[in-house]
Amino acid sequence: QVQLVESGGGWVQTGGSLRLSCVASGRFATIASWAWYRQTPGNGREFVAAMASGGGSNIADSVKGRFGISKDDSKNTVYLEMDNLKPADTGDYVCSAQVRHHLGRPTYTYWGQGTQVTVSS
Repeated sequence: QVQLVESGGGWVQTGGSLRLSCVASGRFATIASWAWYRQTPGNGREFVAAMASGGGSNIADSVKGRFGISKDDSKNTVYLEMDNLKPADTGDYVCSAQVRHHLGRPTYTYWGQGTQVTVSS
C-alpha cells in the first residue's frame, strides 16, 4: 500500500500564494507520474497540474501562468506552487500518484485525502 499525504493548504486573500506538498510513503519501486486536482461542490473534480517521472508537466489553462508543479524524487514529494490566487481557486486540493510497485509492472493510482485552500475576496 501507498499513502499520500497533502499539506500546505489554508486561507489566503486574493493575490496571495500557497505552496502545497504531497508526500508518498509505503513500499513501491517508482512513481511514474503525479497529479493535482481540486474538488468543489459545484464543479466536482477538476484537473490542475501533472508531472511525469521525466519532468514533463502539464498545467490546466485555468491556472497557467499562476501555478507551477515540481517534485523532489529523493523525498517522494510533489509540490504545487500557487501564486496570484483568486476566489475561484478555492477548493479541496487532492494529489494522486501513478505508482509502480515493481519495475516493468503496471502502475496503480493512489489518492490523498486533500488539503483545503480558501481564497477570500
